[in-house]
Amino acid sequence: MFSFICELITFKIFKFKLKGNFPVNKKIVVLVFPHTSNWDFVVAIGVRKLLGEEINFVIKKEFYNFFTTNFFNNLGGKPIDRRGKKNSVEKISQMFETNKTFRVAIAPEGTRKLVDNWKTGFYHIAVKSKCEILPVAFDWKKREIKIFELFSPTLNLDNDLKFLKSLFKGVQGKVANNSKL
Repeated sequence: MFSFICELITFKIFKFKLKGNFPVNKKIVVLVFPHTSNWDFVVAIGVRKLLGEEINFVIKKEFYNFFTTNFFNNLGGKPIDRRGKKNSVEKISQMFETNKTFRVAIAPEGTRKLVDNWKTGFYHIAVKSKCEILPVAFDWKKREIKIFELFSPTLNLDNDLKFLKSLFKGVQGKVANNSKL
């Protein structure tokens, strides 16, 4: 029911249009930019519902409890324990190994606030998991969700980041001042 409400809000109330095609690859890192508002989560769930595809996200295991476990699981959430010897990249990469189909959506800013640099965990997850990156723009100004072509990391992090960031030039988040590159 929540997914249906998110789809309604995204495409009927916010009037977003979907551009591009979601690939049938079974394992990809979905790079979503910009993430400037909690409304981005609603839009993401709306897109997932419209596409009819499983797209996961990771969330701190501390958010999982008796009341929220089914809710997050039904939306594609995967709890991650950030304690211990393994870092988040390793733990998420393990999810690719243990799931037949796995697509994880990651915001490279790592927050809703304006940042100077992207976190590169999404890139390292893709490399470690030997999967492609699917850039997706949430452009609130144009009311457009743009799905780009799949990108294969070249192992040249600096050049790959420059290319990926170039795809998002001019894209504006819900909080415009937090979506500058």
